[in-house]
Amino acid sequence: MVDRMVDQRRIDDQRWVDSRTAAKHLGIHLRSLYAYVSRGLVRSVPGQEGRPRLYALDDLERLRVRRDARAGHGAVAAGALRWGEPVLDSAITAITPRGPAYRGRLASELAASGVGFENVAELLWSGYLPQESVMWPRSAPPVAQLGRLVPYGARPLDVMPILIDVAALADPQRHDGRPDSIIARGRSVIPLLAAALSPDFAAATVTRALGAGNVAVVAARALGLEDSVGKILDVVLVLLADHELNASSFTARIAASTGADPYSCVAAALATLSGPRHGTAAELIARYADEVGGPEQARAAVRALRKKGDVPPGFGHLLYPKGDPRAAPLLALARELAPDRSLKRARTLLAIVDAVEESARRDKHRSSSQPNVDVALATLVAALGVQPSAASGLFAIARSAGWLAHVLEQRAAGFLLRPRARYVGVPLA
Repeated sequence: MVDRMVDQRRIDDQRWVDSRTAAKHLGIHLRSLYAYVSRGLVRSVPGQEGRPRLYALDDLERLRVRRDARAGHGAVAAGALRWGEPVLDSAITAITPRGPAYRGRLASELAASGVGFENVAELLWSGYLPQESVMWPRSAPPVAQLGRLVPYGARPLDVMPILIDVAALADPQRHDGRPDSIIARGRSVIPLLAAALSPDFAAATVTRALGAGNVAVVAARALGLEDSVGKILDVVLVLLADHELNASSFTARIAASTGADPYSCVAAALATLSGPRHGTAAELIARYADEVGGPEQARAAVRALRKKGDVPPGFGHLLYPKGDPRAAPLLALARELAPDRSLKRARTLLAIVDAVEESARRDKHRSSSQPNVDVALATLVAALGVQPSAASGLFAIARSAGWLAHVLEQRAAGFLLRPRARYVGVPLA
């Protein structure tokens, strides 16, 4: 009786299919489909104008996933979280053979054309690329007490979470979830993260850095470099601003899906970035270069690794089998700087890159032996003559723009990110 009185399709807004399509979707006979319907596992409604009954496609899909998981195919879904198939829809960044594309614009082209980091951040957040150079307003930094708490030479990634917490505590509007409010917080917090690159974090140093016109110059001043280096750092920040569902951006989305405020989302992402398999990889690469000893020893070190079928850290990227397009511009900048500065670590890293590429040409394994962005960033930071931890700090500053873009998108999506686990432990007694 209910079926004759109510058109269920109008209520559920479901996709509906006929019986043959439904049975084929599950790989079952029609009688099995009818059994599922009788047990309440699949909804069905009468067709319009006397046509055969229709079946809810969502119910069919749910049954198929359950069946595949019981058959051991849950690993297919698990594999999606290991550089596998996409697991979320996003309109922020596409991974292409030419590198990441932000809202349809290649990061490499944006960097090469001199587009500033702030402009790229606005593009990621709103989908609109401002034509004029963007300057974000500055607020008084909460550093009066922090300068005495932060020891000299503290790693930027150790200082940044403290800054985020202090900024959050000082912000009575931190829980305002409107997009404009989240973007405003990004504009104020990111320059503060750039100031965290300062090795002493003294109030005077931070204040001078934050007086700069843009984030890249804030970073240069914090590192004790000339303002002109800001142009180089702008390239770094633009190339690293986002990279689809990397670990830290996915963490930011998970936090955002719970309704967490933007400060908490950035703090969660920072914690994820701190791992050596993600944002601090450049520090490990710099350490490896120091262990090699110098540019003269680079070829022998690479040859020893290649004999074992291995390459130094920082080579190969699963998303870029033909090479990471973000690496080349950074390595080119490093090559311009290194001869003038004659810095041993930079020259060692460049020698390692050259030795790996020479070996790849000889062994024809070029596709798996290209430098990724981590080795390029480590090399550039070494060529600038600053500590390796600055590379991780620059990575975090750049990626914070992407984190907030993902926060905005996830909040707009409106659902909680809560994947399921396939239990493989001790069975219930």
